[in-house]
Amino acid sequence: MTTSGLDALRRDGEHLMEELAREYYEAQAGLRSEAHFQSVYARHPRLTSDDALEAAREAFRGAPSGSDDRRSARMMFDWVAETRVSRALAELDEREIAWEGTAMVRLDDGARVPYARIAIEIANAGDRGKRMALERARAALVRSELAPLRRERFQRERDLVEALDIGPTYNGTFTELSGIDLAGLAAQCEKFLRDTQSMWDDVYRDTVRDKLGIDPREATRADALVILRAREFDAAFPGAALQTVVARQMADMGIDATAGGHIIVDAEEREGKRARAFCSPVRVPWEVYLVLRPHGGQADYRTFLHELGHALHFGHTSADLPFEYRWLGDNSVTESYAMLCDHLLHDPGWLRRYTALGSNGSSSRGDVGAFLRASGFEELQFLRRYCAKLLYEVTLYSGDVPWDALPDLYVESLGRATSFRYDAADAFVDVDPHFYSARYLRAWQLQALLTETLRDRFDDDWFRNPRTGPWITTELFAEGQRELADEIAARVASRPLTFDPLVRATEALVTAS
Repeated sequence: MTTSGLDALRRDGEHLMEELAREYYEAQAGLRSEAHFQSVYARHPRLTSDDALEAAREAFRGAPSGSDDRRSARMMFDWVAETRVSRALAELDEREIAWEGTAMVRLDDGARVPYARIAIEIANAGDRGKRMALERARAALVRSELAPLRRERFQRERDLVEALDIGPTYNGTFTELSGIDLAGLAAQCEKFLRDTQSMWDDVYRDTVRDKLGIDPREATRADALVILRAREFDAAFPGAALQTVVARQMADMGIDATAGGHIIVDAEEREGKRARAFCSPVRVPWEVYLVLRPHGGQADYRTFLHELGHALHFGHTSADLPFEYRWLGDNSVTESYAMLCDHLLHDPGWLRRYTALGSNGSSSRGDVGAFLRASGFEELQFLRRYCAKLLYEVTLYSGDVPWDALPDLYVESLGRATSFRYDAADAFVDVDPHFYSARYLRAWQLQALLTETLRDRFDDDWFRNPRTGPWITTELFAEGQRELADEIAARVASRPLTFDPLVRATEALVTAS
């Protein structure tokens, strides 16, 4: 592809990404009942044409290995291929968003709960009978309406990707275009599950008995949501103080929590607003939305910090970077920055300084230890869960197992890893498209290395060192996603991405005093 051809793709691509991001934000934030992705793609037909795909392929194949041209061309090839597939799936994605915004979960007593709020209701249900009633009704609705839609989406996605003739399989195509060694990461996940099994057995058994008072063998994913909600710590994490506390801490670290006005926070309760928080960069770096539907307590602090990490990254990305480095690349990077922020809740010094857990009033320093142990349970549960998800998704996309057999495999895989009982209805709902679970896992690994690096550079209280923020914004955020996660690890920490630092950090949490 000629330089002018690449420039045209970049220019048109930026317009497309802005329109898609705004459409996604408004639909998922409850500002409109439907998303109109198909009409957006229709306004940019060239980007999903055969000519665009072949031109991107040619640029990638022709760029010298290890060069900046190769890096740029790989990102553009990956994006053109994914955009082509996404356009073909846009109708299904629109149907799913519309369904999530209007679906109602009907309980046996005739009560109705919006599907968009059902996870919040389950997490806040202290009575197990009520919790299980909510979960049964949710699963029944998902099984009959959402699961078939999601299954069709993944079937079509796999067929569409393999038809691109980039790699021999869907999984091979992902590895070639993403730059991520999928097989190597899967092997790391299997090792992590083995290495942490005994620690998880002890933590799981004691936590379920202590928090729920039930036989650990009977605990379900719905029960897990209640444990992870950790309502016993709500008094130390008042919702009204959330944004003020976080803005103060970021200022202590030398970072403007609005990125100079680039970040817009949407934390209003709104009908149709999705339960899961998200960040939508509509114009990088000038217009970035952070969307939160409050659940209550520490979960809101953790979620807000996570999405703020994304928003700060996009809001501080250098405007001088080309399209692909601002918009595209390895999302393990932005997820690692999000985790760097949300993992502040794992730091006893941060907790004592910025929450009521460190006060001299009703909360004591012993509460910090209890909170850290609860955080260790959450961290280990999520890490093991995502390792199992990735291994399951590798099989789902491989085509080695019939579609009808995947629900049983899902229940067995997730149950074995987390000890919680899962519902087969979620086998196609609890899947991160295009191996996003791989991005999360690599992000965890990079976050652990970054945290250790920041402690080495700026001491244990790096989160309030005014020199930390300028270093983060300059050395990390400003680079966008030009580098792969493992390249950043090598540049700033001189170490590879592994689970070893996470094992050490998690062990410290679950044994905190």
